Amino acid sequence: MSSNNSTGGTRMSRHSTSTPGPKRPHNGWRTFRRVLFVIVAIGVLGILAGAGLFFFYAQSAPKITQSALSSDTSTRVYDANGKVISRLGAQNRNYVKNNGIPTTLKQAVVSTEDRRFYKNNGVDPIRILGAAFANVTGSSLGMQGGSTLTQQLVKLSVFSTAAADRTLKRKAQEAWLALKVDHNYSKDQILEYYINKVYMGNGVYGMQTAAEYYYGKDLKDLELPQLALLAGMPQAPNDYDPTTYPQYAEKRRNLVLDAMAKNNAITSAQAAQAKATNIKTGLVKTHRSTTTDAKTTKVIDAYLKQVYAELKAKGYNTTTGGLKVYTNLDMGAQKKLYSIVNSGNYVNFPSSKFQVGSTIVNPNNGQVVAMIGGRKTGNVTFGLNRAVQKDRSSASTAKPLMDYGPAIEHLYYPTYEPVKDTAFTYPGTDKSLYDWDKQYQGTITMRKALYESRNIPAVRTLQNVGISKATKFLEGLGMTFDKTLTLQNGIGLYISSEQEAAAYAAFANGGTYYKPYLVSKVVTQDGKKHNYASTGKRAMSAATAFMLTDMMKDVITNESGSGRSAAISGLYQAGKTGTDSYPDDYADKVPDGATMDSWFTGYTKNYAVSVWTGYDKQFQTGHYVSESQTTIAQEIYKYEMSYLAGKSTNTDWTAPSTVTRTTQNGKTEYYVTGHPGTVTDTTATSQYGSTNNTNSSAYSSNNQATTSSSTSKTESSTTESSTSKESSSTEQKPSGNGNGNDDDNSTQTSSTTNTDDNKN
Repeated sequence: MSSNNSTGGTRMSRHSTSTPGPKRPHNGWRTFRRVLFVIVAIGVLGILAGAGLFFFYAQSAPKITQSALSSDTSTRVYDANGKVISRLGAQNRNYVKNNGIPTTLKQAVVSTEDRRFYKNNGVDPIRILGAAFANVTGSSLGMQGGSTLTQQLVKLSVFSTAAADRTLKRKAQEAWLALKVDHNYSKDQILEYYINKVYMGNGVYGMQTAAEYYYGKDLKDLELPQLALLAGMPQAPNDYDPTTYPQYAEKRRNLVLDAMAKNNAITSAQAAQAKATNIKTGLVKTHRSTTTDAKTTKVIDAYLKQVYAELKAKGYNTTTGGLKVYTNLDMGAQKKLYSIVNSGNYVNFPSSKFQVGSTIVNPNNGQVVAMIGGRKTGNVTFGLNRAVQKDRSSASTAKPLMDYGPAIEHLYYPTYEPVKDTAFTYPGTDKSLYDWDKQYQGTITMRKALYESRNIPAVRTLQNVGISKATKFLEGLGMTFDKTLTLQNGIGLYISSEQEAAAYAAFANGGTYYKPYLVSKVVTQDGKKHNYASTGKRAMSAATAFMLTDMMKDVITNESGSGRSAAISGLYQAGKTGTDSYPDDYADKVPDGATMDSWFTGYTKNYAVSVWTGYDKQFQTGHYVSESQTTIAQEIYKYEMSYLAGKSTNTDWTAPSTVTRTTQNGKTEYYVTGHPGTVTDTTATSQYGSTNNTNSSAYSSNNQATTSSSTSKTESSTTESSTSKESSSTEQKPSGNGNGNDDDNSTQTSSTTNTDDNKN
């Protein structure tokens, strides 16, 4: 019985302790394997897709030739006829063959730019994947500093360096061409091309030329510290210029030395010794010129400087871009203008320091065809361009722009509108406005006020129009200002000759404003063409443009006109004079009738020419424009326009249908069709001054200090609350040294007489 119990107990025990069978795989493990499979599959498909996309892009890659690899990457600039006028850096590149390149320099370049250069096939797959990832994610990582040395050579040889062109397609093509270059050329050849192609600052291309420019020696004669500096410069050549930024240059050189030591190209001791060398050791004090043909460069200096400014504004790299830049330059007109202002064959200049700034614009498209930024400038390259400076008053050349133009446009003034040349005091002040002769002519026509350039009628007209409408009119002509304009600006705006030529061009073409521009087309290294043009915008009615032109003809042809020295027999032209005299607190230091600035801006249907004359430092002893010298601007215009007229048709303006011709006092006059009457001058006047009870909105904003949006650092200002009681206009007096780049922004209260038209 016990046995049975025992047996039964045993069976139960065996059953309870029996070994389990094999378990089925857990569901989680199966899910993991499936996910892993999907990931791998996606990865493989991604690689295949990436490879497919790579080869798709590679098929459209541009061809790369030995000529492209070995040529310079300078910017070529062409005139309007397609002739090269400048080749930045190319003339200053001395090519060095492989056997003339020191081994130390090769080691420095490789250690810095591509440590695996001798092992890779022209590309680094890890870098390529990083670049592709950066494009997908929008990150800049991988797009900068990720290329091999061979890829950098390819980029410099055939591709645009613009940031907008850093695309996945471009990187794929770059990699494909790098593979081909590595296959077709030896490593020494690739290094030779790279060392001769890179930009080294100051218009210098290639390390051999840089050695001559910075050290006055050949590459083979330089020591380790100097070679290390040159090897590190291409990344940011302007920042690593040892003469300008020695502290940055030293840091960069030392990084190169560290890289060389890490790459076992030199020992740590050699690196330390080279680091101890002063960064300026061996630098020459006088550099070889980096300009092209010196004679041609002097002629086009200001124009070329403005071309590079336009290119920079458009985002182009003019130093490493390998650009072809086509401009609107008329070389014949440019040479003529240069000759007029730099020789004694046309104008009798008082001294070599007497300066000129001038711009010529095509009224029908806004193209700047010539520009002069100064005269007798010596060996200075890309110096002060007075043609685009805005720190000098335009004086009475502002009257058609701010006074009479808006009056015709908004108030429908006829050319015979009666305007008052009577005593006037600026509103809210005791400051009187006078003309050059301190006389009043009573009520005269707008035409007479304009061609004789009377100040008081101009300011009264502006007062009737209102500052707001006048400012809007100026905006339509491409002029904006930092601060609110005042009545005083009706006889003087702080604008450049380029702005003024473009504004007067709108009068010439019937009322359409074209923004002035110099660059018409840019072709990048990869062959892409970028065309540029100015889109015309209606700035005023055709009636306004025609009536202003008809009145400004009299400035030149009328026996009492202020611009008679600009007359050219038989030529249909119009224009306006402008002179700006000294403030009262300085007037006793110069002769009677002396001025700071003298302008003439005139035009035909084919050209608009604006000329400024004066001295950079107008408050320096003897630096004034005498009464007889105020005609120099007109003479410059006359000789240049005579040349231009010889290469264009001479046609007169015809009245548009919106203008009606009439006869007043035996003379031909015009009015806007439907508006033959006159507008009543609402300013109350007396023999001693104006009560100025015109609505205050006519002159706006409490007549605060006026400052134009000058690109110069000078922003001098005036205030109408001066206690001076005798001034014909309150002009802004440039502060500081008067060189167009002053740092003194002190407020000046000046009392000046706009001597426009001290009768010659």
